[in-house]
Amino acid sequence: MKTAWLFPGQASQKVGMGKDLFDQTDLGRQYFERANEIMGCDIQTIIFYGPEDTLKQTRYTQPSIYIVSVILGELLKGKGVAPNAVAGHSLGEYSALAVANAFDFETGLSLVKVRADSMAKAGEIQEGTMAAIIGMGDEAVTDLCSGYSENGVVVAANFNSPGQVVISGSPDAVTAVMASARESGARIAVQLNVSGAFHSPLMTPAREALAEMLDSLEISDTLYPVFTNVDAKPVTQGSDIKDSLIRQLENPVLWTKSIFSMKELGIESFVEVGPGKVLQGLNKRMDRKTLSQGVESLEQVENFNV
Repeated sequence: MKTAWLFPGQASQKVGMGKDLFDQTDLGRQYFERANEIMGCDIQTIIFYGPEDTLKQTRYTQPSIYIVSVILGELLKGKGVAPNAVAGHSLGEYSALAVANAFDFETGLSLVKVRADSMAKAGEIQEGTMAAIIGMGDEAVTDLCSGYSENGVVVAANFNSPGQVVISGSPDAVTAVMASARESGARIAVQLNVSGAFHSPLMTPAREALAEMLDSLEISDTLYPVFTNVDAKPVTQGSDIKDSLIRQLENPVLWTKSIFSMKELGIESFVEVGPGKVLQGLNKRMDRKTLSQGVESLEQVENFNV
């Protein structure tokens, strides 16, 4: 049975994640110690003990999820298991690429640090927010965003599953489209607790720093096909990966298309590698028969079988 590994993005974090990996595996201990050096702070203590408000800050959340997800992926590979394809939701794309050997753990974490810091700064330069619209079609939500013509900008940012789209942009614009969505029959329109308008044009200030770092790196061809957020198609070439990571900052996450593309190419089951069950939940929304499981603890690594 062909299997894809999926790596979660921001909002899957929880205080205490990965502590078993640090306490009980040499690889986990090594990676957490390297992470403290790269981050220039005690990221380990923030992950294990919080406080939650600190862990929820973009500049800590993204590296934290990356660290835990990559350790879990490498431990699975150490058991002799391997995916037929990988994908990651937003930040999770970096975890997927590290596990697919596009770059090593340290390089990936350095990239994630720059990305997280740049996105946090972009949110400070230009205030932005995001909201989930549930119970409307993708095109209907996209049309509401493109039809907004007042102050500010708003775009469809994450196509997470049929009937679940996240919009992103200026606070007033997002609020206005939320109201329009409710009037148009959306079941839920709820603002998300985020520090910026991710995957929107308001992230343009973050692109320069990330592009500069990516341009300085050698990215390898991957061990497995990586389905990118921006195109929902598999890539393996290092040059294509650079391009997709830069475009990802300002463009929507085509998650629904990515999952369906994998299925069309023969993927029959999915494993969410990292904290939480968000991606398993999205799979169930797409197709209740989809085979999905999660690996977020050492015990689940040890008991893993496809």
